[in-house]
Amino acid sequence: MATQDNLPIMVSRIGIIGAGVSGLAVVKQLSHYNPIVFEATDSIGGVWRHCSSKCTKLQSPTCNYEFSDFPWPERESSEHPSYVEILEYLRAYAVYFDLFKYVMFNYKVVEIKFVRDKEGFDFGCLPPDHGNPLPGRMVWELFVQTNESYVIQRYHFEFIVVCTGKYGDIPLMPKFPYNKGPEVFKGKALHTIEYCKLDNESTTDLVKGKKVVVIGFKKSATDIAMECAQENQGPEGKPCTMIVRRLHWILPHFWIWGVPFFMFYSTRSAQFLHQTPNQGLLKTLVRFLLSPMRRVISKFIESYLLWKLPLEKYGLKPDHSFEEDYASCQVAVLPKSFYNEADKGKIIFKRASKWWFWSNGIEFDDNTKMDKLKTLLPEPFSSLLEYPSGIMPLYRGTIYPSIPNMAFVGYVESVSNLYTSEIRSMWLAGLIDNKFKLPSAEKMLLQTMKDMEAMKKSTKFYKKNCITTFSINHNDEICEDLGWHTWRKKNLIKEVFTPYTAVDYKKED
Repeated sequence: MATQDNLPIMVSRIGIIGAGVSGLAVVKQLSHYNPIVFEATDSIGGVWRHCSSKCTKLQSPTCNYEFSDFPWPERESSEHPSYVEILEYLRAYAVYFDLFKYVMFNYKVVEIKFVRDKEGFDFGCLPPDHGNPLPGRMVWELFVQTNESYVIQRYHFEFIVVCTGKYGDIPLMPKFPYNKGPEVFKGKALHTIEYCKLDNESTTDLVKGKKVVVIGFKKSATDIAMECAQENQGPEGKPCTMIVRRLHWILPHFWIWGVPFFMFYSTRSAQFLHQTPNQGLLKTLVRFLLSPMRRVISKFIESYLLWKLPLEKYGLKPDHSFEEDYASCQVAVLPKSFYNEADKGKIIFKRASKWWFWSNGIEFDDNTKMDKLKTLLPEPFSSLLEYPSGIMPLYRGTIYPSIPNMAFVGYVESVSNLYTSEIRSMWLAGLIDNKFKLPSAEKMLLQTMKDMEAMKKSTKFYKKNCITTFSINHNDEICEDLGWHTWRKKNLIKEVFTPYTAVDYKKED
């Protein structure tokens, strides 16, 4: 792979990597700096464009998944939008705010190099402060390759924003013992990401009349299993087997015994029951006294799910609380009529904690085997950016304390990842505009530790930057940094008992 001999290009002070939901939010908020967005593919949309199957739909109401200044158009259907509708919405947003002019499609960043080390910066130590986000000199060098060329171009920036998301578009398979990996399997083993890149005709050929196994029981797994079932209707159709390694609670929709789901976790009063970072002694005591209410809410939701869904019939009832899953962003929404296909025998469930390949199929830790398999579709297993604790410590969900002049947007999860990314993009714009200063790296690291401790205490599934149980508190801190009012509603009743959505965080002039 050749490297271009010309001098590095500096066409903008700010570089952005990725044009998914987070990348679009960032470029819109930083458009007054004329940033450059490097997108490795030929379109915007990120996972919605490259990791969605035919059954993939939005899991939340549209009011929870829209930009604060760009509402969804009127829709005739009451169902959640399909991934195609979401892509149309994102494209309309990009056109309306003229964002395409900043995006360089088919430009893949292959290396990022820090170039300020001549001044003695040591990545092993915390810097005394991050200084000016735009210092007026080169800080980062990006090595970029286009699809049409093996030549690497170099770009220099003062500040870069990484918006590639947790998983990116790289298939990540688990590690197997010697001679027990996919290389010994005579059938076709595809990762979910590879499957989603196939066209409709290819996916039909892949699963119709075939003995298919899907590993996992989260959103992408249930979507693909549903597609397999739909393609195998009739007596000649083959059932799809789902290998369930870990049980998690799953929702059929967002109503629980006639109560809207947001009442349980998305209002200020509901989140008051949960631990937050920086809470004082009095709040800690009050929350402890009110903790039985959290268990009652969780049991209330579980009772509905056990009544509505045949979890016990198929041995799919988790042994932990619903709150554990919700606090770790593990809850997904089932495709419509999913268990109807299971009742018809088109979807079969197999519990197994460990599995590996053999020539004709897969083998399990209970010494049973599945043979004559044609297709295997595992879910994603690990994140694109690894960190020893499982969570990257990001101040305000955006800044890594020990890395200057770099931000990460799209690595914090909540009820709606779109407006979670958008408000952090607003915060980042405020930082770069010098509307406020970062605290010392040591203080930022201390705050991230408090955030992570709150997440850790909320769930045993502590592997994500998930703020679902204290997202309003997290956004309050961002509003304080920006000099905004933290209570965003028009009156006290709405402030306490109605959910927060993107519109509540519309940017203040």
